[in-house]
Amino acid sequence: MSLRVEQSLSQLLHEAFVSLRTLGKRSILALLGIVIGSSSVVALINIGHNAAEDAAMIFKDMGTDTLVAQFPPKGNSTVPMPTSLDLQAVRQAVPGIAHIGAISSFSGPVVFHGRTTNAGLIGSTPGLKDAMRLALREGRFLSEFDSGETYAVVGDQIAQALSMPGDPLRLGDRVRVNDYLFLIIGILQNQPRSMLIPVQTNESLFIPAAGMRRIYSSPQVGSVVLRATPGQDMERIASDATKAMSAQLMDHTVEIQIPQQMIDGMTRQSRTFAYLLLALGAISLVGGGVGVMNVMLMNVSERRREIGIRMALGARQRDIRNLFLLEAVTLTAVGALCGAVMGMGAAYLYAWLSGWQFSLAVSALPLGVGSTLLVGLFFGIYPAISASRLQPVEALRDE
Repeated sequence: MSLRVEQSLSQLLHEAFVSLRTLGKRSILALLGIVIGSSSVVALINIGHNAAEDAAMIFKDMGTDTLVAQFPPKGNSTVPMPTSLDLQAVRQAVPGIAHIGAISSFSGPVVFHGRTTNAGLIGSTPGLKDAMRLALREGRFLSEFDSGETYAVVGDQIAQALSMPGDPLRLGDRVRVNDYLFLIIGILQNQPRSMLIPVQTNESLFIPAAGMRRIYSSPQVGSVVLRATPGQDMERIASDATKAMSAQLMDHTVEIQIPQQMIDGMTRQSRTFAYLLLALGAISLVGGGVGVMNVMLMNVSERRREIGIRMALGARQRDIRNLFLLEAVTLTAVGALCGAVMGMGAAYLYAWLSGWQFSLAVSALPLGVGSTLLVGLFFGIYPAISASRLQPVEALRDE
């Protein structure tokens, strides 16, 4: 019994391939439509997935335990920010803060051995290194004992810009900012960019916050970076820190950005974007399915006499229906497999051109191939049923 079923299925598959081959160019055109539709679904799902992954990478190295406070003025207030804040008082008032650092920023030229480059000049408190997760390639970061010193820590790109073959910028060298020489005590590793931190670390020169008066007459605290201990409720930390800093700033509002909220918002946007791309791919796939139905209807029309002869020889309606349905599914399956390969290639190429790290979306292949087969089955049902409902006598009359 099972042998007969296997023989019957293999015979049907053989007949399906022979029939599709005899259709020639029409079969190829329908196959091309399915390939385009299937590859669109696979590629667009992967592109949406990689876009979301790339957006999430912005916060990966910084972590969701980091908060950044900024201080816009209240109403029409013109009172400037103070040159410093009592960060120790904030840390004591808010349990759960592991590290806290303030940033005062300016910009200007940095000169070394006659070579000049523009840099962000960052007035830094000692806790900023751990709050921002800064990693040093050489030397050390600024400490609380360096507030009166002309010491500096240089970012990776600034160090490269000031270096020449045979004359690199090293620890112990001095760079000139305005009329002051700053001793290099640390060189940072290359740091990933972050949308949240208002400092381009690689393009900055860090000096003690108290020393900012040497290069800028009225330095102001621009932002405060806080890093919580593991397992803290970040919304509570943000709320408590806002109250603690607001007590020191009567004329400014304290605004704290919570990374997790931004990540959640970006995730929702990425999901919407992925659904939109999937809808576009589905439209393309439906167009390919219409092409399959058109080819199968023409196939039924041209094989009416063959259908009549099969029925006259004892073929049942379901045999005829299954034959044409199998032809449609076979055509779609070949298109689905080719489309999956092309879709993966297109998604990889797009990620490479966009500078993203390619990762395969788990749902891409099942959705791409599965939806293609369902489309082929759906659009193949009507031609198959039409063929099975032909009357043998009417079919045999056709010339």
